[in-house]
Amino acid sequence: MNSRSLAVVLAAGKGTRMRSRLAKVMHPVGGLAMIGHVLAAARAAGVGDTALVVAPDATWPQKLAGEAAVYVQSEARGTAHAVLAAAEAVRPDHDAVVVLFGDNPLITPATIASVLARVEEGADVAVLAFEPDDPTGYGRVLLDESGRVAAIREERDATEEERAVRLCNSGVMAIRTGAPFAALADIGSDNAKGEFYLTDLVALGRQRGFDMVWQLADAEEVLGVNDRAQLAEAEAVFQRRARSKALEVATLLAPATVFFSHDTVLAEDVTVEPHVVFGPGVSVGEGARVRAFSHLEGAVVSPGAVVGPYARLRPGATIGADARIGNFVEVKNATIAPGAKVNHLSYIGDATVGAGANIGAGTITCNYDGVHKYRTEIGAGAFIGSNSALVAPVTIGEYAFVGTGSVVTDDVPADALAIGRGRQVTKEGRSPARPGADRSAKKGSSS
Repeated sequence: MNSRSLAVVLAAGKGTRMRSRLAKVMHPVGGLAMIGHVLAAARAAGVGDTALVVAPDATWPQKLAGEAAVYVQSEARGTAHAVLAAAEAVRPDHDAVVVLFGDNPLITPATIASVLARVEEGADVAVLAFEPDDPTGYGRVLLDESGRVAAIREERDATEEERAVRLCNSGVMAIRTGAPFAALADIGSDNAKGEFYLTDLVALGRQRGFDMVWQLADAEEVLGVNDRAQLAEAEAVFQRRARSKALEVATLLAPATVFFSHDTVLAEDVTVEPHVVFGPGVSVGEGARVRAFSHLEGAVVSPGAVVGPYARLRPGATIGADARIGNFVEVKNATIAPGAKVNHLSYIGDATVGAGANIGAGTITCNYDGVHKYRTEIGAGAFIGSNSALVAPVTIGEYAFVGTGSVVTDDVPADALAIGRGRQVTKEGRSPARPGADRSAKKGSSS
């Protein structure tokens, strides 16, 4: 654990290449904003405190609900300048500061912990490096004879020999508090942009005798997202990881067609058929089956239940053990008790369906009057006939029976039969479909 450490997350960039009104770091990967992934990884790594550095006009941090202390970089003057914007977050009991980036959503807790561990073991600065297939465009991490970090050389400044080095700088760095961190204030701005770069700490540290080491990370972990193509690349990596994790306990019949969210939970022996999408907030219990082309969000599926195919579970849906949600059924803010069945073409919203109840095809809970929403309560063992409309607020008692095609506006007692439909009228010999029928009469005529 690294509870005596501070994470400084840099998120003050404008993100103009995203061409979006949404702040770059708020674009989602796996249903969670990129910045959310970084903050979650820092927490999971055991980092004790987190400081978030943002631009002066940033309003999006309000959506993070206090997940990190927020500091403003008054001017965009480079990465070292950005880290120093959060200098007051460094406390005497902090042993190390790890610098992270808000647009690196794939970095893992293990990698953050590993780079911090190098400082805990005695290094003054630990650089997180990676080896891409093609190092073109990246700053190279150059090592001395002892394998310590000697320099970080930007490609434009590198010699041909240095450009042949495949060890590249990710930007992530762990710094011992005290003299190494204080040295950030001495970094100069003698470059074309007049900015203060975090990488220059290496050159300064070399002069001052700092012990500077490196830690290797997988290249995909430090993928920086600057445009929508890279966002799609990050999403693909996230989904590949999520599928791999899911396959440890569950069966995915066509893994490449299933899409997960950052917090999807699948229990053992769950089966997921092709083309299923899990939005945020879904858990699926042991032995349940999610059939093809279903979409779930904010829902709980209990053990043994079956959902789909072509089902939609919206936020607040709770599907009980061994319940059945069938094709083209939508459930929203409703509890379906164990053993209940909603098998076809129905909408169940703001409702409770009791244990063992059967909801016929085409049933609708009419829960909204244009201003307010109301609940429908359906008792255990009740039977709702096909094509029925239950106008909330309404209660259907235990083992009650609602006849097919009914519009139910009043409560139905337990064990009662309710029929709410117009009587059928049959007129012999009046069919306009018969051969030679007189079709001159106006439609709807009662004569």
